[in-house]
Amino acid sequence: MASIKDVAARAGVSVATVSRVLNSHPSVSPEARARVLAAVDALGYRPNAVARSLRTDQTRTLGLIISDVLNPYFTELARSVEEEARALGYSVIIGNADERPELQDHHVRTLLDRRIDGLLVSPTDGGSPLMLDAARAGTPTVFVDRWIPGVDVPVVRADGRAAIRDLVAHLYGLGHRRLAIIAGPAATTTGSERVEAFRDALREHRLALPEAYIGHGDFQADSGRRSTEAFLALPEPPEVVFAADNLMALGALDAIRAHGLRVPHDIALAAFDDIPWFVHTDPPITAIAQPTGELGRAAVRALVDRIEGRPPQSVTLPARLVVRSSCGEHAPTRRSNP
Repeated sequence: MASIKDVAARAGVSVATVSRVLNSHPSVSPEARARVLAAVDALGYRPNAVARSLRTDQTRTLGLIISDVLNPYFTELARSVEEEARALGYSVIIGNADERPELQDHHVRTLLDRRIDGLLVSPTDGGSPLMLDAARAGTPTVFVDRWIPGVDVPVVRADGRAAIRDLVAHLYGLGHRRLAIIAGPAATTTGSERVEAFRDALREHRLALPEAYIGHGDFQADSGRRSTEAFLALPEPPEVVFAADNLMALGALDAIRAHGLRVPHDIALAAFDDIPWFVHTDPPITAIAQPTGELGRAAVRALVDRIEGRPPQSVTLPARLVVRSSCGEHAPTRRSNP
């Protein structure tokens, strides 16, 4: 295997110049850079990442721990994180917590053992002991999507309150008055925030949110199915089910169809976290879309700033309502008493 000295000798430059070229340092002339890159190609040279990390105390590797790899939202988030990290010269190791705090801690331990330079985490169920210890001990950390109040690390997230307000106003304008929500876990910030935003938006239209119209989900499809079954069994079922994430919305749709009901003719359905599939369901589902790609890229930039000694910034981006046809948008307006 060729060494960095072999590359320097073939290119007719110093070892330091080769190192600067490989690390994209701007001080190297275009001519020298071209000779070094030609020598790298000719010799098949590959830098020894392990040796470099021992010298610099950096591995140029980030750890990303997501809550559920089966959730299309987190799949898209992971993709944007990996793309932005690669553009900045970092690699990414991904761990799937599967909404389990103990599995989240397993991934934190594994990533720290591999000497990653920083952590991107979407905390599961309010966090986990080792993850909290790592953040508080100074491991460069950024929370993405979810966060933990009281833990002083940058947070990159979407604010869905305005979009939820837009959704409720949209539903109200269509004549709907009995609105239910399938909420996420109360221990997560996204779970508690979305149900409170929904309640506040209903209050603006003088609508109540009875306890029977709150489904207690876990961001998984089965919980969406169970909650919707409970709604449909009520003496006065809701006119709309709003699922606080996409997987719970798909579970709700399964339950509605299992009862022989049609969306939106018999009951309307809306979701938080838009996904490409929602365009292809029958009918296409009205949803709140988060700027997922932007969130992933912003989270990487914040973490790299923290790693490289620049002050990192928290980022909050707006979500938006995407109107389709699962709430009766193309049907005659309902007539209902306020």
